[in-house]
Amino acid sequence: MKPWHAHYDQGVPLEAPSPWLLTDLLRESVRRYPKRVALEFLGRRLTYEALWREVEAFAQGLQARGVQKGTRVAIMLPNSPQFVIAFYGTLLAGGVAVNTNPMYTPRELRHQLLDSGAEVLVILDQLLPRYLEVQKEVPVRLVVRTGLQDYLPFPKNLLYPLRLRRQGQWPPPAFGVAWREFLGRGSPSPVPLDLDDLALIQYTGGTTGVSKGAMLTHRALSANALQVRSWTPDFEEGKEVVLGAIPFFHVYGMTVGMNLALSGGASLILLPRPEIKAIVEAIEKHGVTLFPGVPTLYVAFNRFPGIEKRNLRTLKACISGSAPLPLEVAETFERLTGAKLVEGYGLTEASPVTHCSPLYGTRKKGSVGLPLPGVDAKVVDEEGQEVPLGEVGELIVKGPNIMKGYWNRPEETQRALKDGWLYTGDMARMDQDGYFYIVDRKKDMIIAGGYNIYPREVEEVLYQHPAVQEAAVVGVPDPYRGETVAAFIVLKDEYKDKVTREDIEKFCRENLAAYKVPRIIEFRESLPKSAVGKVLKRELAPQKAVH
Repeated sequence: MKPWHAHYDQGVPLEAPSPWLLTDLLRESVRRYPKRVALEFLGRRLTYEALWREVEAFAQGLQARGVQKGTRVAIMLPNSPQFVIAFYGTLLAGGVAVNTNPMYTPRELRHQLLDSGAEVLVILDQLLPRYLEVQKEVPVRLVVRTGLQDYLPFPKNLLYPLRLRRQGQWPPPAFGVAWREFLGRGSPSPVPLDLDDLALIQYTGGTTGVSKGAMLTHRALSANALQVRSWTPDFEEGKEVVLGAIPFFHVYGMTVGMNLALSGGASLILLPRPEIKAIVEAIEKHGVTLFPGVPTLYVAFNRFPGIEKRNLRTLKACISGSAPLPLEVAETFERLTGAKLVEGYGLTEASPVTHCSPLYGTRKKGSVGLPLPGVDAKVVDEEGQEVPLGEVGELIVKGPNIMKGYWNRPEETQRALKDGWLYTGDMARMDQDGYFYIVDRKKDMIIAGGYNIYPREVEEVLYQHPAVQEAAVVGVPDPYRGETVAAFIVLKDEYKDKVTREDIEKFCRENLAAYKVPRIIEFRESLPKSAVGKVLKRELAPQKAVH
């Protein structure tokens, strides 16, 4: 028994559920719930049996064009039926999916296609001009193009291209094979797959240098979807409605949105963009029960005009990931919906979730909760030795959801994986109950005048100020202290022009040691964010020093 097991919600298993091949998880839902709606996309519905036919057709199309076991297939699509079909179809054909962010510039796309060695690219037709810029430099030999109109219901499928034409985005280049022409007929040839075969190359955000491809197996991805599902003890197979708003090309959206839903016979509501108006309307219209998201979405949700009048009581549980979730945001969300909203923690290399606060048990302020069933976790010093309880060190984790390593990077793999343990690079501490607290990224730590300052602690204090909607804290060079603390703040609308930098500084001085108080405070209209809502701290720089 680990100390955290005593604090699991009733009904949550102590060990990880047995993993399956991802294709077998979907196949089992097809067998059990053939007539249930699997996907709903802007009015178009696909049942489980209809989805499986499309998955088989895609797999057959790949095999007919020479895709074999291990061939990499890059998928550059927003959340849509095509994404789901291309992902599972690639696996069924024996291929390896490569999630590719639709927001990538040609430079980023070139790096990923070269690094992964992808031979096939499935791409949204509007994004083709970006690919064509790098086409001659990459190993892709087959391009499959599709547009959102391919799965829109009548008359949206006709109106959508007209809207694009008005915006000057139609017609797209007639390059590659059109989706409908690509899909094969009949069943694909069976490919013998093992749980430890590679299913996905998922590129990390590149915040610590060049983006690296984490090698995630069928075992890792299916284990993590089932671990997260087991964390929700009242999950009802064949009855849930999951909102697929966070992007599936990010492994958090793929695991907690797509794979969790389809492994449990849920209906998955697809939104191509995580826009708050569409999210609120989808929850109300479709009776959504599970809404995985990121803190910025829940902040926007809480502040959506007229949110108190909406019928949102179907919501049961929501897990927030990718960034710290302020307690005030969670409490407001729960009051508005009656659902439980808890913070989880993870990283790409762990498929990605390793920790989560209990949905019904004790939540501790500032904690990312307890390790999931089957996950072991420790806090260690520079030599890899466990530190005393309550002390800060590097968090390391072990479990069935951990990656095989980094694609074509044996040295980086050796640094990250030691004796089966994944070294996360995050500084953390554990309390006597087995709750973990992420103090900060090892590399994000600010050293000012010899003191170690963790940005997350300063951000937690800033979020307690009633005027603060969003906050990000970074270290900036300082000729005297080495580094100094800079805070970038988005104020709530009703506080704009009413709260000063001096007010924020005074509040910080009341709640933080003097050396942690931001010396630079800037108000911004918005903070730069990635596609999944994570604040891009590397893009933050003070416009002027404010002391």
